[in-house]
Amino acid sequence: MRIEVDGDEPTREVLQDAALNPYGHFTAMQVRDGRTRGLDLHLARLDAANRELFGEALDGVRVRDLIRHALRGEGQDASVRVIVRGAGDGPGVRVFVAVRPPFAMPREPAQRLKSVRYLRTAPHIKRPGDFGQGYHIDQAVAAGYDDALLVGDDGTIAEAGIANIAFFDGDDGSVVWPDGPQLAGITMQVTAPRTTEFGMPSRTARVTLTDLVGDGNSGFALAGACVTNSRGIAAVSRIDAVDLPIAAEFVKAMNAAYDAVPWDGI
Repeated sequence: MRIEVDGDEPTREVLQDAALNPYGHFTAMQVRDGRTRGLDLHLARLDAANRELFGEALDGVRVRDLIRHALRGEGQDASVRVIVRGAGDGPGVRVFVAVRPPFAMPREPAQRLKSVRYLRTAPHIKRPGDFGQGYHIDQAVAAGYDDALLVGDDGTIAEAGIANIAFFDGDDGSVVWPDGPQLAGITMQVTAPRTTEFGMPSRTARVTLTDLVGDGNSGFALAGACVTNSRGIAAVSRIDAVDLPIAAEFVKAMNAAYDAVPWDGI
């Protein structure tokens, strides 16, 4: 991993401060040939979170310049995180850009999720250092799953540990996003409107764990599920002890919708 802070090599003091003060927010993106999907949404996410947490706007032009500088040249493929934290004891913020090798969501095999009764504080903000989220993800992986599924005390599904989750309504062919407290993921945002091109309208609805076994009242026929995050889209084959149908055409259409999203030059 390579890290720059406000375009410079980080000093020991800056890294110490970041280690001891995790308060902040971030966005994560996959970069291919110096481009990424949904760049305007990433910049809007950073600006909105910065206004809420630090009371000031975050200039998108500056952020683009810092990402471009950290990539060190056109044509690079990478995973990029832009992390924003307070500037030590002074006013303003520091912008960290972390560059790592590129990742891609494995499309096979399908993901297995373990439900946990946990919802993130201020879930609309993507932020580092959420202990509960990390704890439950690790526990799920240790139990043989790929990720956690965060649900409320009443069993209402919100999101996966590091992804959004979408369900497929076999009755009308629509994508159903749970309406539980969640982060509006960039892949979710860029993909959902475009699913109409493939005859798959998108909507939100309350989805509970009991709906997975046909005992709920969500009003839709569960015919499959997938997760979406900055790495892409993958089918879900199992939640807890419930095996989900793999709706191959649904997953294929979701991936096609995502693949059709244009890449924005950074």
